[in-house]
Amino acid sequence: MFADVGFLELVTLVVLALVLFGPDKLPQAIRTVSGFVRKFREFSESAKQEVRTGLGPDFEDFEFEDLDPRAFVRKHVLSDDGPGLDAVRDALDPRPELDEVMRAVREAAGAEPVRDSPAAPSAPPRPEGDRVSPRKGGVAAGRPPFDPDAT
Repeated sequence: MFADVGFLELVTLVVLALVLFGPDKLPQAIRTVSGFVRKFREFSESAKQEVRTGLGPDFEDFEFEDLDPRAFVRKHVLSDDGPGLDAVRDALDPRPELDEVMRAVREAAGAEPVRDSPAAPSAPPRPEGDRVSPRKGGVAAGRPPFDPDAT
């Protein structure tokens, strides 16, 4: 609990306790706080044991620390017997599915199939009548500028 408390923090806590309780009542306050911490730990351990027995024999090795996402990742992904980061990254990569969908759309549109290449796929060719006009003055040629107040 106090593993990461430095010397300066500990001295500050002792001085603060002396100021708040005084030298006469400080030992009694320490006993009261330590008794509270002991009872809290006992209550916590009994609650954990009740949950383990309530879950049944299938969860004998259940650890509450595994509920922390960081501990779960450390135990199941980053461990030597886990799948590893590369396997997780490959499983979550949407590019193979997107390439397959793009290939199916191109084939359905009658376009020539694209070879697998590491480069990014280019846009499919547009029909001749569907060409976009070059822009002149920031507005596509042949189109009036958008005026939101005109509606």
